[in-house]
Amino acid sequence: MRHTISILVENKFGVLTRVAGMFSGRGFNIDSLNVGPTLDPSASRMTIVVRGDDKILEQVTKQLEKLIDVIDVEDFRDEEYVDRELVLLRVNANSKSRAEVMQICDIFRAKIIDVQPEKLAIEITGTEAKISKFLSLMETFGISDLTRTGKVALARSK
Repeated sequence: MRHTISILVENKFGVLTRVAGMFSGRGFNIDSLNVGPTLDPSASRMTIVVRGDDKILEQVTKQLEKLIDVIDVEDFRDEEYVDRELVLLRVNANSKSRAEVMQICDIFRAKIIDVQPEKLAIEITGTEAKISKFLSLMETFGISDLTRTGKVALARSK
């Protein structure tokens, strides 16, 4: 089972190393990790996706709360948050396939951000499910390059 954990940390040197070290030191594997600033310049938000059952998640949360520089740890449960991921990809698109690629992009609200004679660069944001469906359709044309940001999440209300 995959869990999304949001960690508010002090914006200090070495905090990312301590958090990542806690995971690796205890044998937890991080599926995705995203770190960015918040409205408060002294704090950053880490969004971490980790695999494991509820017992493992409870252990991870307790260990995170013990770390210096950790302000708050939130375990996002279903329907309690919204999440998105950004993907940039390059797809093979010759004159015959270009219209079909563009049509699929329109359906998924993806943006074409660069056009080359035989390739298109595409930007898409959305949930993991939306992105997975889009990528499976693009595979038929040939994906030549891809990069993903990892999940970012926000609680629905506080």
